[in-house]
Amino acid sequence: MSKGGTMPPSALSAPRTGHVGLNVTDLDRSLAFYRDVIGFELIGEGKEEGRRFAFLGHAGALTLTLWQQAGAPYEGGRAGLHHLAFEVGTIDEVRAYERELRAYGVEFAYDGVVPHGEGAASGGIFFHDPDGTRLEICAPAGAESASAPVAAAPTCGFF
Repeated sequence: MSKGGTMPPSALSAPRTGHVGLNVTDLDRSLAFYRDVIGFELIGEGKEEGRRFAFLGHAGALTLTLWQQAGAPYEGGRAGLHHLAFEVGTIDEVRAYERELRAYGVEFAYDGVVPHGEGAASGGIFFHDPDGTRLEICAPAGAESASAPVAAAPTCGFF
């Protein structure tokens, strides 16, 4: 809350992530990836001032918006997004996604399932979308036997 606000932060509920918007260099390529490979449904698409956009989600609920307005691929060394995680129900689903993504030729940050650490049994796979945005597909349990790619780094570490 900004200085001079009337409501103390403790009186507010913590916000939840509603949806994520990504700038992309080629909407058709990104739409094919997120729809055909990741499995999101196309909710809507359009054009505004000559620039195209698409809304994707599941069961009609918005998850991801794609905006064709980037002039270059994602650069990981800049302030901003470290990675974007999508959760599935089981570690077997994570492994099934890994097989599908590898068959599609996706670039992975690490081989196999990476445990989150933090005292939990959760974990996931880390890979890149067509513009280099780092993504994760994870499950809340089942990764307790997986080994961390960097023992001293938390969760997935720096990449």
